[in-house]
Amino acid sequence: MSTPTTHEFQAEVKQVLDIVIHSLYTDREIFIRELVSNAADALEKMRHTQLTEKDIFQADKPLEISITSDETAGTLTIADAGIGMTRAELVENLGTIAHSGSKAFASALKNAGKGGDATLIGQFGVGFYSAFMVAEEVKVYTHSWRGEGEHLVWSSTGVGTYTIEEAPDQDRGCRIVIRLKEDARDFARPGTIRSVLGKYSNFVGFPITLNGERVNTVEAIWLKNKDEVTEEQYESFYKFTAKAFDKPVYRLHFQADAPLVINALLFLPEQNMEAFGMGQMEPGVALYCKKVLIDPHPPKLLPDWMRFVKGVIDSEDLPLNISRESMQDSALVRKLGEVVGKRLLKFLDKEAQDDAKKFQEFYMKFSRFFKEGVATDHANRDAIAKLLRFESSLTEPGEVVGLGDYVKRMKEDQKAIYYQVAPSRAAIEGGPYLEAFKSKGYEVLFLYESIDEYVVSTLPEFEGKKLQAVNSPDVDLGEVSSEGESLSEDDTLALAGWLKESLGDGVEEVRAGKRLVSAPALAITPEGEMTPQLRQMMKALKPSEVEAPKVILEINPRHELVKKVNHLRQNDADLAKLLSEQILDNALLSAGLLDDPQRVVARTEKIMARIAG
Repeated sequence: MSTPTTHEFQAEVKQVLDIVIHSLYTDREIFIRELVSNAADALEKMRHTQLTEKDIFQADKPLEISITSDETAGTLTIADAGIGMTRAELVENLGTIAHSGSKAFASALKNAGKGGDATLIGQFGVGFYSAFMVAEEVKVYTHSWRGEGEHLVWSSTGVGTYTIEEAPDQDRGCRIVIRLKEDARDFARPGTIRSVLGKYSNFVGFPITLNGERVNTVEAIWLKNKDEVTEEQYESFYKFTAKAFDKPVYRLHFQADAPLVINALLFLPEQNMEAFGMGQMEPGVALYCKKVLIDPHPPKLLPDWMRFVKGVIDSEDLPLNISRESMQDSALVRKLGEVVGKRLLKFLDKEAQDDAKKFQEFYMKFSRFFKEGVATDHANRDAIAKLLRFESSLTEPGEVVGLGDYVKRMKEDQKAIYYQVAPSRAAIEGGPYLEAFKSKGYEVLFLYESIDEYVVSTLPEFEGKKLQAVNSPDVDLGEVSSEGESLSEDDTLALAGWLKESLGDGVEEVRAGKRLVSAPALAITPEGEMTPQLRQMMKALKPSEVEAPKVILEINPRHELVKKVNHLRQNDADLAKLLSEQILDNALLSAGLLDDPQRVVARTEKIMARIAG
């Protein structure tokens, strides 16, 4: 047996080890992922070597990773049957950081500071050193794949030096024995190790055993061709990766080679857990590189509104150990998310066209996510808008229409996509705004949710057609057919002036309305004022800060009540004022702008008393 040789660590390695040993990282479990990833790489290299070489040491040894723990001794052993290392390779691979950028790596790790992100340890492919976060001593027993290779052991406490000496009867590959620090002995517990393996290494392509029992039993089916995977396998994988009990409604499984190498398997669930008051979901698509987990919930991979999507994205173009910190700023990760996000939206658009009923049922549960996407995801806004669905004046209650179909059935002379935001269908159909559009044959979309207002405010047009509210002051429908004789133009102007003066500061303008058919008047929010829905929200939050509404009052000069007020203003000004105030309040009520309904009751009693008298 030869005498042990002692070697000095390279200066950059010393820096790394000093920081690792003396820092209190919160996620020290990452060392298991790093060592298992290294073992898997060694096995992959061995698999390729077997195709090209004949003289291989222990050629029949199975390609697998074996992990054993000893709680009594406080040790953890991770062994692989990979290519192993020679004496020179031990020095090169474990004693130095043998590539450019090593100083930058040491600097980045140092800057992470106490309690920093331990995933930085593997960012430059030197994850082996993460073992020293938990180790008092590390021994690496190894034999190269070459038949004439030495039986060796590399040993170090991580402080300054390491030794290499002969160690007879070693198997091919590497066996790393970690003597754990006192405060890290939990990593000798099988339950702890199993949990970490399940979190990070469940899809490693080689068998992993823990104390003789296979632990990575779920296949990385996203790497398979679609025709090789059964429905049962898809469903089982979904339930495993999403920790779900329902069945997915949609599944997108695809591979791409350009602009990035991507293997993705995405699921859209049946249940919206946020609708059950479970709080906002975490991002549900895990990021892998070559079957090794990078991050189970990467926050910047897909747009936040896609957080209901479950599954896996695997790209071999990513650095195996890209840190979470750098991943959030990585142009590569952003590009990966963009490609997958656009592919998912294109997939959903096709599914919606192929089976409208199925998509409608799914959309009704997840509509808020798509609406959030239109309001926040400007890069994909137009593609998301294609998936929006609303009831309309041409649909039955419960039936919906997409913007694409709406545009296809627009009238030739129709200038815009018309919509109304209101609490319910009944409120829209019972109000004064819809009837003129119906008389022209124009379809109106019905928007019931508070978020809809944000949606239309961030979606000014669709396929070149402007979106316009039916109660917008800018709506111009031209001449609308209406029964009854109208007041003359002079009388109408005179009445409008009298009403403006009589009704006071709450009315910004009174004018003849072209969109009125059977209602005497309607109230319109002037440009720049809060919409009725936004005003109601603000009033609920800060009632004392919301001023009385100021509106444009449009009157119908053909309506008998308007003509009666015009007659009374010259003959019974008091009654005319009561009626005009009632007309205004009725219009405010229809618009959702009436703050004090009680005044309507009191005024109605006055009017009844006048009539009865």
